[in-house]
Amino acid sequence: MDFGRLITAMVTPFNEQGEIHWEETARLIDYLIDDQKSETLVISGTTGESPTLSDKEKVELFEFAVKHAAGRCKIIAGTGSNNTAHSIHLTQDAERAGVDGVLLVVPYYNKPSQEGMFRHFEAIANATKLPIMLYNVPGRTAASLSAATTLRLAQIPNIVATKECVSLEQVTQIAAGAPGHFRVYSGDDASGLPAIAVGAYGIVSVASHVVGAEMKQMIDSYFGGAPVQAAQIHQKLFPVFKGLFECPQPLPNPVAVKYALTLRGLNVGSVRLPLIAATEDEQGFIRTLFNLQ
Repeated sequence: MDFGRLITAMVTPFNEQGEIHWEETARLIDYLIDDQKSETLVISGTTGESPTLSDKEKVELFEFAVKHAAGRCKIIAGTGSNNTAHSIHLTQDAERAGVDGVLLVVPYYNKPSQEGMFRHFEAIANATKLPIMLYNVPGRTAASLSAATTLRLAQIPNIVATKECVSLEQVTQIAAGAPGHFRVYSGDDASGLPAIAVGAYGIVSVASHVVGAEMKQMIDSYFGGAPVQAAQIHQKLFPVFKGLFECPQPLPNPVAVKYALTLRGLNVGSVRLPLIAATEDEQGFIRTLFNLQ
């Protein structure tokens, strides 16, 4: 399964009542494919506010995205949790929904050992035929999947990729030691190009909601033999990469990018509690990122 080099972790549009806004979800999928050049969409990841979505809502989103994308891009379902049995159940629901793969986050809060994490992912992999992308984000999970454990998991045939929000050192170690079918993706926009330079295949992005076309150009320039041009694009986009998360103080994802999307005319709505919408000062800062103030 080739998920491409630019993957967008898609927000979930909500209406004024805080329910999924299906019409705007369809519009957002079209926009991300056609305008922002996303090759794959992650549905119900953290950026999609998965902690506040019910299983019923998640499965409905998987089914809707598969049907609406209609083969124009791949669909990855976020089905990971800190409960192995629950992750297996949701992964199997996602498989029945017709998705192309699943994203499995490192189990959060209960802080399992490396062996516990290995067995967690192994159990899910054994319960599905879908390609699996691991997701290592210790800043959110309080546990980190080591390079050694990732390389063990890479030997399982349907574990085909990892999204890494860790050091370039670990990205390098995994890229250097992984089998040929296994791909490393950066999960951090600001270090996406540096990660590619040390062996990552692509980027799972949040900023690609609003600067995806430029990011695709950056990635294509690098792999097309124009690293200087890629660096120039990265430098131009860097304030957006940083600003969407440091707004000017750290702002929970996806608060800033949802507001940025409204500036593009997409009515994706606000966020669900315990997240809250961007303040007036934060909105003003986001507008300056796009020269709209």
